[in-house]
Amino acid sequence: MTKNGKPKNLASVFDQFKADYAMSKQSRFVRRRTGLAPAGGTADYHYRNESKYYEDMEKARDMDRNDCIVAQIMDRSTENEVQEGFTLDVKTGDKAIDADLKGYWNEYSNDAEQCDIAGEFTFHDMEHHVTRSAKLDGDMWALGLENGQLQLLEGHTIQTPSRINNVVLGVEIDQYRRKQKVYVRRDGTDPYDQKTTAEPVSIYDANGQRVVFQVYNPRRVTMTRGVTALAQIFEISAMFEDTQFATLVQRQVLSCFAVFRSQQFNPQGDSPPSVDGYGESSTETTESGTRYIEGVSPGMEIIGAPGEALEGFSPNVPGGQFFEHTRLLLQIIGVNLGLPLCLVLMDGSETNFSGWRGAVDEARKGWKCNQLNLISRFHTPVWKWKVRQLMDMDPALAAAAERSDVNIFAHKWNPPAWRYIEPLTDAQGDSWRIQNALTSPRRLHAERGAEWEEVADEIVVDNAVAIIAAKKQAMEINQQLDDGQPVHWRELISLPMPNGLQMTMQDPQLIETQRGKENGI
Repeated sequence: MTKNGKPKNLASVFDQFKADYAMSKQSRFVRRRTGLAPAGGTADYHYRNESKYYEDMEKARDMDRNDCIVAQIMDRSTENEVQEGFTLDVKTGDKAIDADLKGYWNEYSNDAEQCDIAGEFTFHDMEHHVTRSAKLDGDMWALGLENGQLQLLEGHTIQTPSRINNVVLGVEIDQYRRKQKVYVRRDGTDPYDQKTTAEPVSIYDANGQRVVFQVYNPRRVTMTRGVTALAQIFEISAMFEDTQFATLVQRQVLSCFAVFRSQQFNPQGDSPPSVDGYGESSTETTESGTRYIEGVSPGMEIIGAPGEALEGFSPNVPGGQFFEHTRLLLQIIGVNLGLPLCLVLMDGSETNFSGWRGAVDEARKGWKCNQLNLISRFHTPVWKWKVRQLMDMDPALAAAAERSDVNIFAHKWNPPAWRYIEPLTDAQGDSWRIQNALTSPRRLHAERGAEWEEVADEIVVDNAVAIIAAKKQAMEINQQLDDGQPVHWRELISLPMPNGLQMTMQDPQLIETQRGKENGI
């Protein structure tokens, strides 16, 4: 019953019960969140207003252009993931085919004219651009053209001038959310040309093979387009920039004032004391009277109110909490882009060596996931598209693909690894893993972004060159100096020995003499 004697309805009774989750009941601790789908919705629901999606993309780009910290964090994150680039390991089952395909790829990927329709970027350059744009814009697109070149498309070029059924932000999807087409807006050379005509491009060719590649990081399975990584920290990043600018301006203004000077009021006069020569000044009339406003300039004096004493002015700017709060904001910005504070600032004084190593090891987990995402969305589909083109041009390769012992598309992309933080300790750890059969050489080198077969071949070739040179030089020495003490080629070269194995160099004649003495000869 209520206070007025009326019975309570069922809704009011249930409203008083505590929800299973505290978040289910709005309170002063649970703020009201807007823009939610009433009965749940897909990830695309939150960008049902297309103009806001592209506007937010431009806002992120503007922040990248003008803000002092965001662009650097974007660069640092991208550089740690891409580094010198990804390496291809072809594994068709036929070494001759592997060598041919690998040779073709090296030639193709390192030649911007062959790789890029614009003739500007090698494949490694593309790795860098698609990684950075996927973070900044939300996604990046690449078109595989019939002539074998790739065309990179920034996110804003994928859109439609009007609403079309089953098209989300320029991407046509079917009932299973499988992407069928993209609408590519003509991106002319005139920056003032904002025509919105768009041409549909099929994601799959006539044989059902993918020829359009989208690089993005979907956080939900119903996410058709990517969202800028700055979405969660946009306000914080903007306020960080504003705070830094305001502090600089405050510091400049306060550095202009050195002394406050007071003068006694003259009751006989009808005007304030003269301030001629102290900089530009103006007056402002309000309801309480007329006040004088002086321009700020270095070395100026300040006229105080009557009765005020002469006082030096040395403010504490920035305040005591400024640097701690700045570090906190940088830490929040950096963690959203996968960088610990020590890498954001590129300053190891924030922590000790163990702290640095622990933070970098945790960051590498995120970089590794991003590398694998890039491989699955860009490297692998591009490689398969390129192999199909080679098979169309080379009948012998197409015939080899029909063999039962050949898997023409089998390959592995080795992402770049990170250099040792503590070289000696890490190298000893690798050696210990090999000695105790905890991993194989090929897997170990793959972790470091290299191929064991290439490393082994290089070791053999390099050692052969050194051994041949040492033997030739030893023969020349022995021919020139026939003194009964021949020089062995091993005396001219120091090859590394396996751990735990030692070798002693002795003169054979001395050994025979010693044996003769022991036998009484």
